[in-house]
Amino acid sequence: MKILVAVKRVVDFNVKIRVQADGSGVNTDGVKMSMNPFDEIAVEEAVRLKEAGIASEVIAISIGEGKAQDTIRTALALGADRGIHIQTDDVIEPLLAAKTLKEIVDREQPDLVMLGKQAIDDDANQTPQMLAALLGWGQGTFASSLEISSTHVTVVREIDGGLETLSLKLPCVISTDLRLNEPRYASLPNIMKAKKKPIETFSLDDLGVAASQRLQVITVEEPPHRQAGQIVASVSELVEKLKTQAKVI
Repeated sequence: MKILVAVKRVVDFNVKIRVQADGSGVNTDGVKMSMNPFDEIAVEEAVRLKEAGIASEVIAISIGEGKAQDTIRTALALGADRGIHIQTDDVIEPLLAAKTLKEIVDREQPDLVMLGKQAIDDDANQTPQMLAALLGWGQGTFASSLEISSTHVTVVREIDGGLETLSLKLPCVISTDLRLNEPRYASLPNIMKAKKKPIETFSLDDLGVAASQRLQVITVEEPPHRQAGQIVASVSELVEKLKTQAKVI
C-alpha cells in the first residue's frame, strides 16, 4: 500500500498571533513556523501503518513557498520515505489545494490519502472533502480510529451523538482528528537521514493547475479581550449582578 500524506506549513501553535496594522492578515515576520498539528497526526498514522507492514511507502507532499520544504523534511524525519513539493507563492485556498493534490494522486496512484482535518491558520476544514469529491473516492473525516484490511478501511469518527463507524473501499481519503494518535518526536539520527531523502519539486504549471483566488479576506481582527471577573459577597448580590449587569436572568 502506498500512502500520500499532505502537510502544511503554518504558524506554530505556541506562537501568539499578531494581526497586521491594516487588518489585512496575520504578521508572520520573524514568527516560528511548523507543521500543522493535525497533519502531524496524519504523518504519524501513516508511519505506524508502514511499521506494521500494512504500508510499503509513505510520501509527504506540501504546497507553498520554498520554505515549505522544511515541513516536508520534518515529515521525512518522522518516517516518510520521500517528499513532493509544489512550489508556488500564490495564496493556497482549499479548492486550489484539492485540485493540486488530485493531480499528484493521479500521478502517484496511492491507495490512501491522509490529511489533517483542518489547518490551524484558516480552520477551513474543506480540502479533504473537496479532494475526495474531485477523485470520486470515499472519505472518512475526523478519524479517531483506523483499521485497514486489503480492500477496506474502517473509520471511527466522533459526532455530536457519539461515535460513527464507516467502512470505506480503498482507495479513499482520510482526515485525521486529535484522538487518533500521539505524534512522535523526530530523533537526531532521523533528522540527519531526512536530509538525504529525495524531494521532487513541481510548479502549478507543471501540473496544469491554474492558480485563481476565489476568496477575499475583508478584515482580520484579534478576539476581544476577556474582562476581569468580579468577586461578590453573597448569593443575592450575584443574582442582582446577573440581572442588572450581565442581563442573563
